[in-house]
Amino acid sequence: MIAKLMGLIDSRGEDWVVLDVAGVGYLVSCSARTLGRLPGAGQAISLLIEMQVREDAITLYGFHEAAERDWFRRLISVQGVGAKVALSLLSVLSPDQLATAIAAGDKGMLLRATGVGPKLAARVLNELKDRVADMVPGAAGRPAAAGGGGAAAGPDAAEPSVVEDVVSALVNLGYGRSEAFSVVARLVRTQGEAGGVAGLVRAALRDLGQAAGA
Repeated sequence: MIAKLMGLIDSRGEDWVVLDVAGVGYLVSCSARTLGRLPGAGQAISLLIEMQVREDAITLYGFHEAAERDWFRRLISVQGVGAKVALSLLSVLSPDQLATAIAAGDKGMLLRATGVGPKLAARVLNELKDRVADMVPGAAGRPAAAGGGGAAAGPDAAEPSVVEDVVSALVNLGYGRSEAFSVVARLVRTQGEAGGVAGLVRAALRDLGQAAGA
């Protein structure tokens, strides 16, 4: 199995690159995100490879970083998501954005990808939601619970209705669901549910305001 290729860029297209490795040209399918990070023709590159072998074809998929390759593997494990759709999702969403969108149940973010309809987006959210709990950017670093017991406080420990109420309030104020969820997840992990829904909304608005002004 081919796991990595190093060589010179021979040519490229909308969703592929031909990599010249010691005189042998390998056709590698890539996301727009990976292609956008590659240099020009004749330049040396290294790509992580996922190889799919079928009776009628051997297909290579290339990735600039391990996180993108890992997400490709997760996505194609979902019924109805083939390699083309997986690359389409990775073309419009980074690995961090995918994790946040799935954790937040943000179907709209997934619908931005070509070939992804409402039913397929719902299936991706449903099948992968339990696998992204620790992947949401900014959601790491749980404080010890009050009382010194050392228990972690996080979105999973919070009342689901509290998190959803805060996210919904922020969405109603015009913020994106994924953006709101990411901020709320971080707040719950770092300060718990202090102040309830109102307190979390105020804290989230402060964070969002600071981010907008940065």
